[in-house]
Amino acid sequence: MPTFPHPAPEDLRRDPRPLLGRTALVTGASRRDGIGCAVARRLAAYGASVYLHHHVPHDASQPWGADPEGPEGVAQGVREARSDPAAVVAHGPGDLSEPTAPAALIATAAKALGGRLDILVANHALSGGDGTLDEIDAAMLDAHWAIDTRSVILLAQAYARLRAKAPAAPGGRLLMMTSGQDLGGGMPGELAYALAKGALASATRSLATTLADLGVTVNAVNPGPVDTGYLSGSDHAAVAAMFPAGRWGLPDDPARLISWLATDEAAWVTGQVIDSEGGFRRS
Repeated sequence: MPTFPHPAPEDLRRDPRPLLGRTALVTGASRRDGIGCAVARRLAAYGASVYLHHHVPHDASQPWGADPEGPEGVAQGVREARSDPAAVVAHGPGDLSEPTAPAALIATAAKALGGRLDILVANHALSGGDGTLDEIDAAMLDAHWAIDTRSVILLAQAYARLRAKAPAAPGGRLLMMTSGQDLGGGMPGELAYALAKGALASATRSLATTLADLGVTVNAVNPGPVDTGYLSGSDHAAVAAMFPAGRWGLPDDPARLISWLATDEAAWVTGQVIDSEGGFRRS
């Protein structure tokens, strides 16, 4: 029988800073209460330098509003989580509905992070401007496609081109966000959003195959309902009751999974859409 090498004892012990020296771009990190900020804080705590993308006009147009401390306040919260005092935490704006914005953002982030980008977390999405099959129109469909799908693929394209210039760089990771659109009864009241997120789920395996030669793993995470401040009152309580634990997901719940997928421990996981919903019951 063949024998296989076993990890050395020291290799079994977890590194408290598994991303030390790595660099990451997290999109949609404009609110301290959001998933993007939670992911960025985890990555920084694991040792990474992080560039935070934000588009404040989107949040300002939503019921929850923009973060009162602005992007710099969000970035400061990430800096406070750093385990490496020398790690860079920078931020900048970007309207990813613009066709040229994704490539420009990759270039800007890489420059701020010393010319290299190891981890791309595409967390941004368009909220609102949606409806049922009877309510949607071409403008709604186009808006969600442009931001929730097209911009992510264009980010992946620009990221892959950057990685191709340094194919030996370790730890390439592309992480995307879906939304449970393929589970239970789907999302019939948010059809444009569900279609756009479904396209990302379908593209996950193809992107994983495409980027494998560059040493990049590609996975998508469905975080389930996460309490980022978009519901309150009886609606909030009704959703909480649908979890076995009796509480909503918190931003750090998906952030723990996403950050682990960014480490070398997850190097053998690629092409997967992972549901991390805390047992959320749809019926």
